[in-house]
Amino acid sequence: MVNKTSLIGNSYNKQEKNLLAKSLRGEIVSSDGVVLAYSDLDESGNQVRVYPYADAFCHSVGYSALDKSGVESECNYYLLNSGSTPLQRAKLEEQGIMPSGNTVNTTIDYNLQMTAHEALGDNYGAVIVTEVKTGRVLVLLSHPTFDPNNIAENWESLVGNEDETELMNRATQGLYPPGSVFKIFTAYEYMKEGGDIPGYTFDCNGSYKYDDLKISCYHGESHGTLDFGLSFAKSCNSSFANIGMSLDEIRFENGLNSLLFNDSLPAVFDNSPVPESTYDISTDHKRMQTSIGQGDTLVSPYHINLITMAIADEGTVMKPYTVDSIVNFSGKKIEENSPQVYRQLLDKDSSDFLRGLMEEVVEKGTASSLKNDIYTVAGKTGSAEYNNRGDSHGWFTGYAPAEDPEIAITVIVEKGGTGSSSAVPLAKKVLDKYFASGGEN
Repeated sequence: MVNKTSLIGNSYNKQEKNLLAKSLRGEIVSSDGVVLAYSDLDESGNQVRVYPYADAFCHSVGYSALDKSGVESECNYYLLNSGSTPLQRAKLEEQGIMPSGNTVNTTIDYNLQMTAHEALGDNYGAVIVTEVKTGRVLVLLSHPTFDPNNIAENWESLVGNEDETELMNRATQGLYPPGSVFKIFTAYEYMKEGGDIPGYTFDCNGSYKYDDLKISCYHGESHGTLDFGLSFAKSCNSSFANIGMSLDEIRFENGLNSLLFNDSLPAVFDNSPVPESTYDISTDHKRMQTSIGQGDTLVSPYHINLITMAIADEGTVMKPYTVDSIVNFSGKKIEENSPQVYRQLLDKDSSDFLRGLMEEVVEKGTASSLKNDIYTVAGKTGSAEYNNRGDSHGWFTGYAPAEDPEIAITVIVEKGGTGSSSAVPLAKKVLDKYFASGGEN
């Protein structure tokens, strides 16, 4: 599939124009049967690509004019080829009908994506939802958006606007400070190094000092006496700075690298590589900042979602994918993706340990608004400062149901303040929709 797609997608390849003269570009369809892109003929007989839901799927479905992106790029070869026989084409021509290219059935869930799109609204940020046990991508959302129906007319302004970056898929390509979401990694390393988790206590008065270095809790909040679980659930910066300074620098570095930092991640779309997540723990100050997800640490929402998938599924990460199958003109399935293990990141004991911590975040901590009588959730919030004034992005990553995970969801709301106030309510709307529709597709 990749080689064929690359060949057809080459801007110097005349075959694409020849194919478009013989058939309409095929449809792209959601997992719940909604047509997300199709082609029609205008009054002059020219093909026009139509995206019925405008910007709602612009980074996942992508666009086909000029350059290409998303599923439109990934499946370009199949969308251009109808799979019809000469006899079928002849019969259609007699009726004045142009055959359509193959249909691409995606993993994207129309209802979930629309829910996330409407919930994120005018905010910048990203939402990604994946099936834990398969890797199917149900939601891949990035804001700000663009309208692929008008991509050609607006191309110059879109590529020339460095401040807005509408074309960038923030879910996979955005790099952000992780804030307290990073405490997942710090907690994991503390456990691996044999930290005294049952006997751990910390008295938080709103800040932590190490030599002449100081870390404060969010807005200077004093959490009082905390054990390890509550330090995580309440997202206490002071306690986690204390934990971070107890870690061995080399082992911490190796542990982060084993969890996909400074590592190539599996690309969701072949022509759209995912940037590597990075960190710096080379000094005491940087190690203390990194332990709470600040300093020079940068991650993508996609990376955090992969880690969340691993925690939810006994340490296994499935390779994410956005295309379920390709169906030809006759309705025959000619290509089909199946779940593949990407990597085993954690052992079961480590996974169980982190799941227990993330369950407490909902039961006793910063994501308690996710408690309800319909489904259970486990997760971690984050408030990631991005300037020296204390302004922050809001994060949430988690999975549901907590006892038998089906999906992993990761949300970032740029300039959203706390994860509790911005990312968690958005995640709740998506989870409500998922479980209201009966859960697994």
